[in-house]
Amino acid sequence: MLADGWRRYAIAFAAGAIGALAMPPIGFLPALLVTMPVAVWLLDGCGAKGGPGLQRDRFRSAAAAGWFLGFGYFVAGLYWLGAAFLVEPDRFAWALPLGVLGLPAALAIFPAFGFLLSLALWSSGPARILALACGLGLAELARGYLFTGFPWNEFGMALGQYAMLAQGASIVGLHGLTPLVIAIGAAPAALTDATSPRRRLAPLVFACLGLASVAFFGALRLGASTVKSTSNVRLRIMQPNVPQDSKFRPGAGAEILRRYLDLSDRSTSPSVAGLVNVTHLIWPESAFPFVLNREPQALNMIAAALGNHTILLTGAIRMNSGTRNDERAYNSLLAVDGTGSIVDSADKVHLVPFGEYLPFGRLLRAIGLRQFISLPGGFTAGSARRLMNVPGLPPFQPLICYEAIFPGEVTPAPRSDGEVPRPAFLLNVTNDGWFGLTSGPYQHLAQARLRSIEEGLPLVRAANTGISAIIDPYGRVIKELPLGVAGILDSALPTAIPPTLFSRHPIAPVGAIYLTLLLASLAGRRRI
Repeated sequence: MLADGWRRYAIAFAAGAIGALAMPPIGFLPALLVTMPVAVWLLDGCGAKGGPGLQRDRFRSAAAAGWFLGFGYFVAGLYWLGAAFLVEPDRFAWALPLGVLGLPAALAIFPAFGFLLSLALWSSGPARILALACGLGLAELARGYLFTGFPWNEFGMALGQYAMLAQGASIVGLHGLTPLVIAIGAAPAALTDATSPRRRLAPLVFACLGLASVAFFGALRLGASTVKSTSNVRLRIMQPNVPQDSKFRPGAGAEILRRYLDLSDRSTSPSVAGLVNVTHLIWPESAFPFVLNREPQALNMIAAALGNHTILLTGAIRMNSGTRNDERAYNSLLAVDGTGSIVDSADKVHLVPFGEYLPFGRLLRAIGLRQFISLPGGFTAGSARRLMNVPGLPPFQPLICYEAIFPGEVTPAPRSDGEVPRPAFLLNVTNDGWFGLTSGPYQHLAQARLRSIEEGLPLVRAANTGISAIIDPYGRVIKELPLGVAGILDSALPTAIPPTLFSRHPIAPVGAIYLTLLLASLAGRRRI
């Protein structure tokens, strides 16, 4: 609390880095029992050193502590982004520090802002635990929406990665779990308060009760759950495990397509040959290093493999056919039938900055920056999220790559009559090959899986290098293919459950949580 200068910043950085251990794939929840109490004591130090008339110094000190804590958290939790810069090292290795240090430095502005909000609500008693949950939680909420949004590793994922502890997301979503995680993690800080034992223990008791209640609700919900399968649907996910740099070799397209077809036709047992009994074959995002709908020979090869009984759902670059004047490119999901016809498609709506397009393109290109995917002008975003209708399947919602990390944004917007179209399942195709055998793919899967719990919808996931999976509407993994393995996964399609509270009201429960925290924090200040 009394540390100053570089020692204070080193403590904040280390506390943030330790907090990253609570995220997938490690998932060591007690790590937050270090991060959050240190956050409380750092803010206590701002109050102690400020004094009357020194508000500017107090808030500057809080912002600096929050920034260093956030910087440590994001450097440790997002280190794997550096792997993308080494896929084409001749083009991007020089920019490696921008990914592993620059992005965390920018994201750390949000915890800095969260510390400022918390200090504005600060008190000397146990209520300051709620002030931190309110201020830092609101900053995390803002991170999920501002500047296209990036809610990756939001603190609520500490609970959201475990099926039993994550069931509360069906009520409040990820953004509602976050303040709960912060408050539970910060509660031990009150044990050092110079007050009565009863007041010191109260936050910890409430934290234990809160965590126990979350676990109890999850156990009840999972214990009472029954999930059936959709009749007459037999899925096959093909995970090719193609290294990302292979897709940039000249002439690699034909070789990759043959690999996909051979792997997709693999028998799963002596009695099941090839694609017999497979109604829908699923390939991952960015499957081809060419524009599929402009390659009739590739479509003919696919059609010959599918026959008249299987439909392919595949990620692919799409350009408008019939004219070469329209060169806009879309990152899409295409449905191809046994005649080689594309029977439906959907375009990615939420593009990845710097990966699929370059923000402030003219300015950044002038200093040598390019987006990772070598496509002149980058990708064009789809106009709106919509359901796909494919023969043999109920309507479903495609989610391409990191579109699956945004709570409350994975289904279409309400229609003009106010009705919200509800899919029967979510289909996430992704290419995590950019990030190798790191923590990134595990974190991506955990966040996509939480969307199933929030929406009450099963999730079908096809990833190039893994992790591909079938997940039920309660977030339980039915089947999966591990990271870094080539193979196929055959499964039935789980059915959806009735809409959750969060799927019907994604804003009100979260708003109620933060209003309660705000009022409780203000009440604590009045008691000073």
